[in-house]
Amino acid sequence: MEKPTILLVEDETDILQLVDHNLKLADFHVLTAQDGYEALSLAKKHLPQLVILDLMLPGLDGFEVCKELKRSPTTKNIPVLMLTARGEEVDRIVGLELGADDYVVKPFSPRELVLRVRAILRRFSPEESAVTRWQRNGLSVDYESHRVTVDNQEIILTATEFRLLAELIRNLGKVLTRDQLLDKVWGYQFDGYARTVDTHIRRLRQKLGPYAEWIETVRGVGYRFRD
Repeated sequence: MEKPTILLVEDETDILQLVDHNLKLADFHVLTAQDGYEALSLAKKHLPQLVILDLMLPGLDGFEVCKELKRSPTTKNIPVLMLTARGEEVDRIVGLELGADDYVVKPFSPRELVLRVRAILRRFSPEESAVTRWQRNGLSVDYESHRVTVDNQEIILTATEFRLLAELIRNLGKVLTRDQLLDKVWGYQFDGYARTVDTHIRRLRQKLGPYAEWIETVRGVGYRFRD
């Protein structure tokens, strides 16, 4: 099988070389960029399976790169793993709001980063399902084409938002804890990552418009899609 291609965007040479080395040891094909403009060029040319994106970049920062990747039809479905500095919670929140699918806080363990990359690639791999379409009133979900329509208007979801909605619908009426959603949608459980779920739920509700209330918050527990 062909090796998955990872685009690594990092301007600090030491970190770039360390992550590049560990990804190659894990049997990934790695492309590297050290500024935002080069990153966008490589992403559009090679369409990697994942982008690992540092936030603090010369020229065009990671926020702008992520925004452009999610805006472009050719790259919007490429998952983005952001690298953020220790303690900068606001950066993580903004990154998730812009459509990043996950984040790792610096300084980080190369082993954890590789495990996180594998988890992302697993959850973004094609799935076979007997159910290909779900619809209720004006909300329609096509699992095969990853398309969601609200009152006959298609809405644009990131791949993670789509998986989150699909998981809630598959468990119609059942309360799912944040840890369960992290495990099913993100493929891991780590203390302190509950905000990741909350941020994606908020974005999902905004996009569902009149059907936002169908995703219910069960205080102290998690979320449920209304049966």
